[in-house]
Amino acid sequence: MAPELQTRYVFTITARIAEVTSAGDIGTGVRRIIPIIGGEVRGETVNGKVLSFGADFQIIRPNELIELEAKYAFETDDGAVVYVENKGIRFGPVELLERLKRGEPVDPKLIYFRTVPKFETGAEKYRWLMQHIFVASAARHADRVVIDVHQVL
Repeated sequence: MAPELQTRYVFTITARIAEVTSAGDIGTGVRRIIPIIGGEVRGETVNGKVLSFGADFQIIRPNELIELEAKYAFETDDGAVVYVENKGIRFGPVELLERLKRGEPVDPKLIYFRTVPKFETGAEKYRWLMQHIFVASAARHADRVVIDVHQVL
């Protein structure tokens, strides 16, 4: 029998975002690009700032299921740079997703927003980020995305 899956919370990424750019309907949905312009990382063992480059590249499917792929980096308080690729989905009642698109507040508990972040760094102290699988629960706000990252044990 395989080991039972468990997770433990490790840190929260708060990524500040800018205005959405849309490339329009690409045939399989609407392509959107959302710049990441800063933010912070806070946890027991990892703390730092989200660097002011990168973006979340999304496709909004006709049923309003949002497939997202964010690429950005953060710098830890002790100077290590960590590259992040975070893929996931966001889904919920159409009227609530429409409110989010307009920048209106929506209770995050009413929206399914889960991701699988992957990290890369040359810093020895943070190599463990490359040696584990992580899952995250996220919440979209008008000016930021809050991502609670959990390590799969």
